Amino acid sequence: MKRGPGVGVNYLFMKHAFVFPGQGSQFPGMGKEHYENNAFAKKLFEQANEVLGFRISDVMFNGTEADLKQTNVTQPAVFLHSIIAFKSIDPAEGSPDMVAGHSLGEFTALVANGTLSFDDALTLVSVRAKAMQKACELNPSTMAAVLNLADDKVEAICAEVQKETGEVVVAANYNCPGQLVISGSVKGIEIACERMKAAGAKRALVLPVGGAFHSPLMLPAKAELAAAIESTKFHNPTCAVYQNVVAKAVMDKDEIKQNLVDQLTGAVRWTQSVEAMIADGASRFTECGPGKVLQGLVLKINKEMQVAGVN
Repeated sequence: MKRGPGVGVNYLFMKHAFVFPGQGSQFPGMGKEHYENNAFAKKLFEQANEVLGFRISDVMFNGTEADLKQTNVTQPAVFLHSIIAFKSIDPAEGSPDMVAGHSLGEFTALVANGTLSFDDALTLVSVRAKAMQKACELNPSTMAAVLNLADDKVEAICAEVQKETGEVVVAANYNCPGQLVISGSVKGIEIACERMKAAGAKRALVLPVGGAFHSPLMLPAKAELAAAIESTKFHNPTCAVYQNVVAKAVMDKDEIKQNLVDQLTGAVRWTQSVEAMIADGASRFTECGPGKVLQGLVLKINKEMQVAGVN
């Protein structure tokens, strides 16, 4: 386990938060080392191949970056890698006192706290990915990262562009102070980016993504995901999940379900979620899954936190 600041601090009275990454953390060859060296990981990979109906392990181990960028591959791949990373943690490290996931990672968090079984969560991730892919194909849309501009200013410009042009533009990912991702139609995002830069943003950069995630343009995917969630068994969680759309601790199964559905068209309030976890006692964050993006975001939100990664 890689460690960040705070090594050597007494853990006795700390609350330990486990966090899980979303789409964008994938890379060619992901998970191969786990598959080759861990019998339990190999079993989960084969289980996933069966649930999904195709050998996602082959794409993860041998596919190109382009192969892994397909939403119907990316989301289950990141979910699978993250679960295996979580399951590989030495029990001596302790169990989560609270969990959260960035976008897709919320499904991983719900396996970690016992709300969903592995098979059920993977099935929902697959349904979600396919529904989102179809929604992307219906409308040309994209996302852009806005750096070093106050959240309220970004929100105001989005609202202004929508009102003036009729194009969809919304704040989508509140990643950390000074980093907010906007989402919407291609034209709306282009106009908004120019206005963000004129308003003083350090950068307003269109991202290489296939659609406007966490915006009203994902509405066509909502009914399909809602139906799949409604037919899936949810269990009582062992600890609270801090969900993206509400940025607070949730323990109620029905509320968890609704928040998962609302997340498709609602914002990922990651900054607010981490702040809420810290307010509720978290001082140690372990990121489980490919990459270390969330560790960096946690430290940008509060540099006093101890962070670690298991990948």
